[in-house]
Amino acid sequence: GFAAMAFLNPMRPKGPLSRRAAFSGHALTGGGFFCMLNIVQLERSPSMYPSVTSDKAILQASRTLLQEQGWTALNIRSVAAACGVSVGSIYNRFGSKSQLVAATVESIWQEIFCLPQDPGAFADLLSCVAWLFQRLEESRQTYPGFLSVHALCFSQEELDAGQRRMERSWAHIKQFLLAVLAQDPQVRPGTFHEGFSAEDFVDLLFSLLLAALLRKDAPCAPILALIRRTIY
Repeated sequence: GFAAMAFLNPMRPKGPLSRRAAFSGHALTGGGFFCMLNIVQLERSPSMYPSVTSDKAILQASRTLLQEQGWTALNIRSVAAACGVSVGSIYNRFGSKSQLVAATVESIWQEIFCLPQDPGAFADLLSCVAWLFQRLEESRQTYPGFLSVHALCFSQEELDAGQRRMERSWAHIKQFLLAVLAQDPQVRPGTFHEGFSAEDFVDLLFSLLLAALLRKDAPCAPILALIRRTIY
């Protein structure tokens, strides 16, 4: 005949168990077979972790890690722990660390330049650029070394993915600046022409904004003076 006895740990977690369980046992042969199992370790399966409801929650946790611990702390495992979910939950939404890093970079740009819906919220380009500089100053406190430091921390694949995301955010900001410029009543007639378009001016202006972000002491006044002298 066959008889089996199992002694289970009374403290085992409730719910589904993973297949990984360390156990010991021995068999005695004779008139029958006797098997004793002693389960010494039971683990929760990944399904017992709470699921993430949105990418927004993951990216918020990523930004918080970045603020508190720096770029080197940003990885799939640390973000999963911060969210209180399984590593697989993060991989289901961001297939690799590179994708997570890139999405985090893009979300930071969106946070820094959280533009209003209506370009008409600014009276002119000067007020818009002054507001952008204010946001840059605030971002230095929130994300110190955002551009200058992160390039030293990641692989080329992560940098390439992040660059593509950043360029998408930059294009949105440039389109907004163009819309503000088009409504600016102070722009001198005939300022823009085939050799110097509004797009050219916005590209120049945005490159100056990026340079200001890299410098800790870049003042806003020279750029505002450049706008006045060039297009007003």
